[in-house]
Amino acid sequence: MSRKLPLGEGETARTACARGLLRAGVVEKTGEVLSAAALAQRVGWAADLVSGMAAELLAEHWSAADVGVLAAGEDAGGRRLPSNAWMALRRLGWTAAPAGGVRVNDRIVRMAQEQAGRALRSANWRAELTWAVLETWPCDPGRRTPEEWDRVREAVPGGRYLPSSVIRSRTRQITAFVTKHGRLPADVFELEAPPRAARMLLLSACDGQQATLERGEGDPQRALLRLQLPTRSDPPSYRDWTWVACPVTLPPTVPPGAVLHLPTLRLAGGTARADLAYTHAVPRTSRTGHTVALGVDWGLNTLLSAGAARLHGDGHITALGHGAQFRAAGILARQHRLRRLAESLHAKADQYQRLIDADEQHELSGKHEVLREELQRVGDRRSNLNDALARAAARWAVDQAIAAHATVIYLEDLRSMEAGGMGRTHNTRLSQTVRGQIADCIRHLAAEAGIAVVTVPPRNTSRHCPRCLTPLRHRKAPDRPTTAGWKWAVCPDRAGCGWQGDRDHGAWQRIAARGLTHQARTVADRATGQMVIPTVVDQLETKAVITPTAETRRADRSKTGPTRRRNTRPAPRRRRAPSPTGPSGPAGKRPEGHAPTGRRTLPRAAHRHQGVTTISTPPTRRHRPRGAALGAGFHLHAHATPPRWAEPTPDVTSDMGSLS
Repeated sequence: MSRKLPLGEGETARTACARGLLRAGVVEKTGEVLSAAALAQRVGWAADLVSGMAAELLAEHWSAADVGVLAAGEDAGGRRLPSNAWMALRRLGWTAAPAGGVRVNDRIVRMAQEQAGRALRSANWRAELTWAVLETWPCDPGRRTPEEWDRVREAVPGGRYLPSSVIRSRTRQITAFVTKHGRLPADVFELEAPPRAARMLLLSACDGQQATLERGEGDPQRALLRLQLPTRSDPPSYRDWTWVACPVTLPPTVPPGAVLHLPTLRLAGGTARADLAYTHAVPRTSRTGHTVALGVDWGLNTLLSAGAARLHGDGHITALGHGAQFRAAGILARQHRLRRLAESLHAKADQYQRLIDADEQHELSGKHEVLREELQRVGDRRSNLNDALARAAARWAVDQAIAAHATVIYLEDLRSMEAGGMGRTHNTRLSQTVRGQIADCIRHLAAEAGIAVVTVPPRNTSRHCPRCLTPLRHRKAPDRPTTAGWKWAVCPDRAGCGWQGDRDHGAWQRIAARGLTHQARTVADRATGQMVIPTVVDQLETKAVITPTAETRRADRSKTGPTRRRNTRPAPRRRRAPSPTGPSGPAGKRPEGHAPTGRRTLPRAAHRHQGVTTISTPPTRRHRPRGAALGAGFHLHAHATPPRWAEPTPDVTSDMGSLS
C-alpha cells in the first residue's frame, strides 16, 4: 500500500487516530480461529515481554546524565540522533534483553526501546522545570511575590507563556518532598520514581517482518492486520511465534482515501484494542486573514456559550445574532452524584485499609476488595461520561462555527485557572470540569473542517462591557437589578452604551472581538504546536469592541399597496350551534363551549377517580390534583364537563331476576 497521500491545492496532510477492536484472529499456519479472549491473551503475552524490557531500560537510565544525553540530540561522535526513539537508543548503545530462556525477535526489542525512549525524552522537560523551581525556591512556597514569579519564569525554558498552575503544581510536589524528608530534592529523578511501562505494543516501531496492515480491496472500511504473536507466555524458541491475521472494521470517521499506519495495541476489559493511526487530506488553516470568528466562553452551569462576530473592512466588529448556549445540567448533575459516590467509597476503602494494615487474613479483606472493584467501576463510569460530554460539546461548538461560516474559533486559555475561595463544593466542580478534553475535541473536529482554533488570554472577558469596555455591574437577574449576583451583567454607562445581558453572552463577544483584533499576533506554541495569542496589547484592545447594529424594524408605516380585503362574515369566537348528543358508549367527549357559569366557585373534586366525568389514572400512584374541579374542562386539569348521559338511566330489568 502506498504511503504517499495526494494533496490538492489548499490542502494539507493531517494524522489522526481512531479506535478499533480486534474481535477474532486466524492462525495462518494451522487455520485455527482465535476468539476475542484467546487473541487478547496472546496480545497480553507479547505486551508483558515488551513492558518488562521497557521497565528495565527506564530503571537503568532514569538519571539526569542519561536523560540529558538523549535530549542533547547528539551521540558521542557528534552525529545527530535519529528522530525515532528506538534508533536513538541503539545509537547510544542502550539495549534490552528478555528474561533468561525467552526468545524474542529484534522487532519486539524495538518496541521496548521505543516505549522507553519516548518516556525518557518526555522527562527532560520535567527535569528542566524542576531545576528552575529549585533554583528559584521562594521564601514562602504557598505565595510567591511578583519578583519571585519573574525569576522562576526566566529560569524555565519558555516560561514566559507557561501557565502558572504548572509551576504551582510542581511547587506543591516539592513541598510534599520537603515535608517528608526535611530537605529539597536534588532533581526530578529523586523527586519522582521511574515511570511505569504500559502493557501495549507500539507496532509503529516495527516493519513488515513483525506486522502489516492492508485495507480491504472490496470494502474500504475493512482492513487486515497481520502480526506475530507468541503461543505461550515464555516462548523458548522462534517456533513459538506464529502469524495471526486479524480482520479490523474501520470506524466511519476514517476516510476511504486515508493512508493507514500500523496501530498501537493495548488491553482493556479483557479485549484487545487497536489505536488506528491514519493520514488524510484536510483544508489548510491560517493564523490570520479571518473575518468571521466564533467566540466560545467556558462556564460552570452553562458549559459553553458561543456566538459569531464579523470584522468589517473599516475595522469595526459586529455580532452575528445573539449567540447560543450548550447546557448540560443533567449530565453535570450525574457527574456530581458519581463524584460524591466515589468520595464515599474512597473514605470507606481507606478506613478498611487502616483496619486491615498488614494482615492479609483480616475479616475485612473481602469487603475491601469489593470496594476497590466498585471504585474502579465508578471511575470508568465517570470517565465515559466525561468523554461523551466532551465529544458532544465539541461537536456543538464546531457545528456553530460551520453554520456561521466562521474560519476560526477563539477559546479562553484557562490552563492557569485554579479553583479556590468559593467553597468546597464549588471549588471541586470547577477543578473537575473537562475544559482541556473539550478543547482537544474541538481542535480535532475543527481541523476536519479547515477551521483554525486559537486560544486567547481570558483577562477581563467577563468583567468589561463588550461594547464600551466599561467595568460591568453583575446582578442576580434582569428583574432584580438591585440584588448582587453574577449571572446578569449591566453596563453602568446608561447614556452612552446601556448594554445589558447574560454574563456569558458578553464574554463570548469579548473573546471573539479580542481574537479578531489580535489575530496578527497569533503564534504556534513551541511545546504543543497549538495556535495561541500569548498577550493582549492595549492599543489593539481598545478596538476590540462590538458595534451595535441598527434595528431592522421599519419605522415608516406609510401605505405601500392596496388594503387587504376583510371577510364580511368573520368566524365566531364560540360555537353558536348546540353541541351534538354524546355517544351512548362508556367513553365521552367534552362538549363545545365554556364551562357553566351559573356558580361563582366550582366544586372541588372529592377524589381522583370519579367515574365517567373524570379521565382516570392508575390508582397505584397517589395523586392530589391542585385546583381540579368538575366543570373546569381540560385546562385546569384532566376533568371533563358533565355530559348529558352522566346521569345513569334506571335499570328496568333489575327486578326481573336472572335471565338464565
